[in-house]
Amino acid sequence: MTEHPGFGTMLAWLLDHRELGAQELADRAGLNADEVRAVLAGDSPGEELLRRLGPALGFHAVDLFILARLAVPDDMAPLDATAAMWVRNTVTDAVRLPAAGRRELLQLVRSLPQEERCSSFAPKPLMPLAGGPGAWVIRMLQYRNLNWTGMAVTLAFVTPTYLSAATYGVIGSGRKELTPRLVTDFAALLGIDARDLAALTGVMLTEVPPPPAPEAVDAAALLWEARRLSAAQARHTFDLARSMRGDSHDAHLMEPPGSDTC
Repeated sequence: MTEHPGFGTMLAWLLDHRELGAQELADRAGLNADEVRAVLAGDSPGEELLRRLGPALGFHAVDLFILARLAVPDDMAPLDATAAMWVRNTVTDAVRLPAAGRRELLQLVRSLPQEERCSSFAPKPLMPLAGGPGAWVIRMLQYRNLNWTGMAVTLAFVTPTYLSAATYGVIGSGRKELTPRLVTDFAALLGIDARDLAALTGVMLTEVPPPPAPEAVDAAALLWEARRLSAAQARHTFDLARSMRGDSHDAHLMEPPGSDTC
């Protein structure tokens, strides 16, 4: 799949995969069934509809905006792009903590006050601007405040996928196809059911994937919640994660050769 099939078609794939009808989805989302049917028939979804469909489908609404190729509203974007490195390293430290420690970090992040946004979030463009599934999943990760290097490091710590930073740009440009392994591991970090992501991207899973490990589930939750942190808050969270590990070793803070920091 190299061209965007349209949001309605993708929504239809997802509903078919879940054996869910338009009326049931509309009821869950508090929408008129005709609104859902219109989108399934090819109408462009509006912002309010996407915001309502997100929780009804168990998705973050920002991911639906990306799938619909619509501009993501500022309130759904990461607060501070300069927090990216600290968020990444907090997550990679967190997965090496016991479950209680991971829960403590997640509670801390959720308890931090929301600071005022100082600038709009502008993720690095995907070149060429591809409309295929690789672009969708990479854009979703960008809206978790991960750059190419962040993706490489975090996926390597949380999942079996170990790729260079540059490879994530290649996936986003559509020059490297998604595989069942990539779909499963991307889904784990995005907090999306792998079977749902496979249905949306048109990738055939050769077997039913096992549930993600508890560490991966917690990493996805922490990554999502940390989107609302400023750089100072993210640094504070990282310092706590590092102290909880009782390890001053900071080798994984170093950028690998040729890494992308934009």
